[in-house]
Amino acid sequence: MNNRVPMRNLIVLLVMALSTLADASESREIRYQSSADQSEQPAMFYAPASESPVPLVVALHTWSGNYKQRSHKAIEQWCIKHGWAYIHPDFRGANNRPEATGSELVVADIVSAVEYARETTQVDHSAIYLVGTSGGGYTALVMAGHHPEIWAGVSAWVPISDLAAWHAQGKHVEALEKSCGGAPGDSPAVDAEYAKRSPITFLSNAKGTTLHLHAGIKEKIVPISHSLLAFNELAAAKDRIPKEDITYFVKKRKVPQNLQTAPPDPNYGKNQPLFTRKSGNATVTIFDGGHKLVPTAATAWIQQVYNEKKN
Repeated sequence: MNNRVPMRNLIVLLVMALSTLADASESREIRYQSSADQSEQPAMFYAPASESPVPLVVALHTWSGNYKQRSHKAIEQWCIKHGWAYIHPDFRGANNRPEATGSELVVADIVSAVEYARETTQVDHSAIYLVGTSGGGYTALVMAGHHPEIWAGVSAWVPISDLAAWHAQGKHVEALEKSCGGAPGDSPAVDAEYAKRSPITFLSNAKGTTLHLHAGIKEKIVPISHSLLAFNELAAAKDRIPKEDITYFVKKRKVPQNLQTAPPDPNYGKNQPLFTRKSGNATVTIFDGGHKLVPTAATAWIQQVYNEKKN
């Protein structure tokens, strides 16, 4: 009897094995139904093989990006290495139209992405974390304000917190006007759009949520004031950062002398913390850098929050 496997079959088995290894080391494209309008929405998703519930990280793309963006690749790989689930939804793509930019559709899309992850793998409902950079940091704050009950921790890097203020600062003006129907001051209806799409309007709802805001001292795209004012919305009155200090941060790109400097942290590498303040569950950190995410600091913070809540 000939027990040898034909060469063609061996090749097929090898290809299948390699495909399995590839699937185990990266996320895959999926589609899920959004509760907003029952539409099929895309996302990149990784679900580890696990018999017990695992944490979930939801990563949000930047202002002009979409679900295929790779800016959170390091966080995705960290999740895979540690056996955590990971999802990177599209939430209507770039923020340049009314359907996107903090809309009700966006909020529902992200909630539905979390539900998809819960339905397709064993997710620890007490360990769902949200991370975003720039426009993704903005949307992370939107989600913290609208659905604080979902998140065990929110890590928002260089976020926009007030769209009308950002318009006045001359950033992404065309996209903002397309999203909100015009410029601030054009009409009460337009002003209402800017307000309802701005995290600052609803952020006080997230006072019980563990949330870490980050901004770079060399920031040129989203002024540091957005993170500092967002922190003030969450902080106790005694911990809020005075207006004159916020102005100094923005204009001088330095930490005011009256504010205590932050201790060094190896997780930030060359982008060391320069100032940090905590109030209740909210923390703000100004780091030595510009418009960026420091993945090692983000994942270290998520791991720390997870460990503290489990112990």
